[in-house]
Amino acid sequence: MPTLPLGLACVATATRRAGHQVKLIDLIEGKDLRGVIRETITTFRPDSIGIAVRNIDDQCMVDTQFLLDQVKEVINCCRSSTDAPIILGGAGYSMYPESALVYLGADMGIKGEGEVVFPELVDRINQGKDVSDLPGLYLPGQGAKTENRYVQELDLLAFPDEQLWHGSDLVNQQNTWIPLQTRRGCPMDCSYCSTARIEGRARRDHTPEAVVEMIARHVKSGFNRFYFTDNTFNIPSSYASEICQRIQALKLELSWMCIVYPWGMEETLVRDMAQAGCREVSLGFESGNETMLSSMNKKFSLEEIMKTSRLLQKHCIRQMGFLLLGGPGETRSSVKESLAFADSLPLDRLKITAGIRIYPNTMLSKLAVREGAINADDDLLHPRFYLAKGLEGWLQETVDEWMRERPHWSR
Repeated sequence: MPTLPLGLACVATATRRAGHQVKLIDLIEGKDLRGVIRETITTFRPDSIGIAVRNIDDQCMVDTQFLLDQVKEVINCCRSSTDAPIILGGAGYSMYPESALVYLGADMGIKGEGEVVFPELVDRINQGKDVSDLPGLYLPGQGAKTENRYVQELDLLAFPDEQLWHGSDLVNQQNTWIPLQTRRGCPMDCSYCSTARIEGRARRDHTPEAVVEMIARHVKSGFNRFYFTDNTFNIPSSYASEICQRIQALKLELSWMCIVYPWGMEETLVRDMAQAGCREVSLGFESGNETMLSSMNKKFSLEEIMKTSRLLQKHCIRQMGFLLLGGPGETRSSVKESLAFADSLPLDRLKITAGIRIYPNTMLSKLAVREGAINADDDLLHPRFYLAKGLEGWLQETVDEWMRERPHWSR
């Protein structure tokens, strides 16, 4: 699925509402990126340039693609056309604010939510004022003086202006879905996950009224396919149900997808989702072995996964399952159990990841240090992966063997 730049659009909307002129460029693969950048800088003549770094790499242990070199190319192209300061941000950057800034050679970067900080930064740059005390702002060799605290009332932050999406060449493609995020932060503490480091552990919600008003504006503007990027759309179920019921009350004609955490799913919520237009969910159950679920600090059981999957099937919601193999405690036996369990579910598609990307300040990274898999001072900007001993080679071969007879499975 093509990915529209949700975070960048949020910051662009906030900056525009603060009184600045904004030009957003979605750098789509396959286009003449250098030509697009040069032309935009020449015609728009920006005073500042913000670059969103969403992903550091593709999270694949085999033939890993390190994506920051593409970002560096974009920065170099900007440098050749303007002296305007280049500011980094985005989820990927926020995990590595110092090392990514050094590697990419930008002028500064904002760790955390940028909707408040970036407009203020642009104001100060234009006025020639000192910027070093802005929260979460990293300068080369200086770090950040103060922390960028999370905005607790999300309704204070604007959703992306729907008109911004009309400027992307992706919106008319058949498999493009408009991204939206109803809440930030996650308290689930999965052992490998970086979300809490980026968004915090405490869940912060937009009100259901604001969410559905935003959806209605997008529908009026001609968009009717949406992707909820929330890590756990169904938690809490009361919040998810209210969004679904408000969509139904407005009789909005739309289709949408979301990510479901298979814990505490009841048929009433699944029914609400289907009636509100949900057509597909990402079902991240990650393992078909109870011991491995515990190792990943999952709150659900195999029985709950099966129940959730059957309910989705009953209400005609497509399912894309996810397996994450090779973590601490994984054995050949548990891998086979997971593959067999996935095979027993009524999934429309299955995505298998072999080997787990290690992110900073996670339970997995601390375990990897204790086991000597990584060094304590490794900043992990360049991808490092965890793979349980005894699975080298065998895991890839086994997954390939299972996939040969299951065309709806992929890596």
